[in-house]
Amino acid sequence: MLSRTQGFTLGRPHRFTVSPDGTRLVFLRSRGGEDRVRRLWELDLVTGEERLLADPGARGRGMSAAERARRERQRDRSAGVSGYTADQGVRVLACTAGEKLYVVADGDTREMAARTPLTDATVSPDGSAVAYVHDGELRLIGTDGTDDRALASPEHADITYGLAEHVAAESMDRTRGLWWSPDGRRLAVARVDNSPVEVWHLSDPAEPTRAPTAQRYPRAGTANAVVDLLVLDREGGRRTVDFGWADYEYLVDVVWDEHGLLAVVQNRPQTTMRVLAVDPFTGRTEVLAEASDPAWTTIVPGFPGRTPSGSLVWTEDRGETRFLTVGGESVTPPGLQVSSLCAIDGDTVLFTASSEPTERHLWTWSAAEGLRRLTTEPGLHTGSRAGGATVISSATLSGTRVTCSGRTVKDLALSSPVVPKVSLLRAGRRDLRTAVLFPAVWQRGERLPVLMDPYGGPAAQRVVADRARFYSSQWFADQGFAVVVADGRGTPGRGPKWEREAHGRSAKKLLDDQVEALETVAARYPELDLNRVGIRGWSAGGYLAALAVLRRPDVFHAAVAGAPVTDMRLYDTHWQERYLGDPRLDPTPYEEASLIADAPLLDRPLLLIHGLSDDNVYPVHTMRLSAALLAAGKPHTVLPLPGASHMPPDTDLLTPELRFLRDALRA
Repeated sequence: MLSRTQGFTLGRPHRFTVSPDGTRLVFLRSRGGEDRVRRLWELDLVTGEERLLADPGARGRGMSAAERARRERQRDRSAGVSGYTADQGVRVLACTAGEKLYVVADGDTREMAARTPLTDATVSPDGSAVAYVHDGELRLIGTDGTDDRALASPEHADITYGLAEHVAAESMDRTRGLWWSPDGRRLAVARVDNSPVEVWHLSDPAEPTRAPTAQRYPRAGTANAVVDLLVLDREGGRRTVDFGWADYEYLVDVVWDEHGLLAVVQNRPQTTMRVLAVDPFTGRTEVLAEASDPAWTTIVPGFPGRTPSGSLVWTEDRGETRFLTVGGESVTPPGLQVSSLCAIDGDTVLFTASSEPTERHLWTWSAAEGLRRLTTEPGLHTGSRAGGATVISSATLSGTRVTCSGRTVKDLALSSPVVPKVSLLRAGRRDLRTAVLFPAVWQRGERLPVLMDPYGGPAAQRVVADRARFYSSQWFADQGFAVVVADGRGTPGRGPKWEREAHGRSAKKLLDDQVEALETVAARYPELDLNRVGIRGWSAGGYLAALAVLRRPDVFHAAVAGAPVTDMRLYDTHWQERYLGDPRLDPTPYEEASLIADAPLLDRPLLLIHGLSDDNVYPVHTMRLSAALLAAGKPHTVLPLPGASHMPPDTDLLTPELRFLRDALRA
């Protein structure tokens, strides 16, 4: 049921846009908890009436390999409307479904005669045209269906216009490659030349007649794509923005508002990030703000922005706090960690922040009212805002809820039959945020094997006050385990100093934190059987699980490693070099963190799971570790997933994991 409902998210409203007058709310939602086809809806915030705007039905089911890969990077396995954009008045909407273009205007939904397959459809602020990408070509079509034409065509097969390159989409949280000017007369466009990037191949052993798929993948220490930012006029004029690619090869984000064009760039070591004001008529730039750090500069989602008066809304890492700054001045107190910018509505800045890492709250700041906290219940809260109407989307240990202007947006998701019972605590001398889950039917005194269920990566948290994060953990608990989830050093939410504990990605730190959390929980609950400790994880968690049985077999007695990064040199540049540096300059951190040389140390049961079409953590990671284990004479188990990419497929993987762990731990 977990897979059929995509983690009980199908039927849940998301992707909200508020009209400028604050009277209407547009969003995406499927018709129910097992319906994958997302539709576009509008809620009248005055009357409370819902209206279906676009229903692609089965038209949204088919997609190309490129679109599947793009959705995979966005953790999106749904059909129907894949995304939408709105004009300035939220009266004209452009959406894509099945890689076709639809325009919603005046209560009517029309399929446009645009070239297909297409992606990244973005309507102009004046609602007159839609820019989209087809086969790497940036095209323009009128919202009346006329004048479909190319605005920029690739010079060769490795060039794209209007798309985000791999590291931008995977590591920088930038999934866009085109931005309209406020007047709708020009576009800022990313031109990506992938020809310097290595070619990797993926093949499907279940389809031997199908040729391998060639992809450009920038592994650590190798060449990145060359990214240029262009300004294109609708009439055909073209200028290149001079942001100094030789020194700043990462285009982090672009903002084009009423005050002008901004570009955010970062150097290859990620130690400097700049906000540049761009003259769209000459391409010349001026530095508006600069952040620097000897470890790395952090990309904070949603930033930068500008107030109506033109003041830059940005962040500053100072000491142990990430501050919100407006016009260069900090407006939040020490200890309140800013995590994202949600919206700027008039003079009001809407953002998320928290002083407790297991929670994330919604706040506003304005010069007139100062700082205000909008949410109080422990959980993860985010939102959007326009016209004085604020969307508040809340995920807590009691459930999820979306409200706006006193209206509750209908949530059609199914309820999980597994109800997590989560105890949050602080473990050890570092106050590691830790969650503990026991079987629903369990009495104190009954001995239980232990299952550690971490992520462990530096860019994500597992221990948060959100019930949905613990469905799988509680399921394992109900099978007879005490489940412990711990966030170690380097995880977000505890400030820049804590995050930069991940610099160097010390494997010893990762393991020490998990052991410290385990020992703390065991001291509170002597029923935990420390002679039967398993660990499971996916991606960074898969790496941590394999690392645990290889380097700390005295503590961990079995591991399930899903899509693990086993050779650090085989993961992408922006992500890996942030923590380990450039291997061309110093390969030592990569050698110390990688698992291949540890293969002869394996003396515990290890299950490796990997999708054979994974274009994020390529299957080579599991294959090389498995080969090294075989060469060392170390038995292990490999579960290949034909056709599956990085996210687990819509099938039951929990049952084979459970069987493996029960057999390995004799639980």
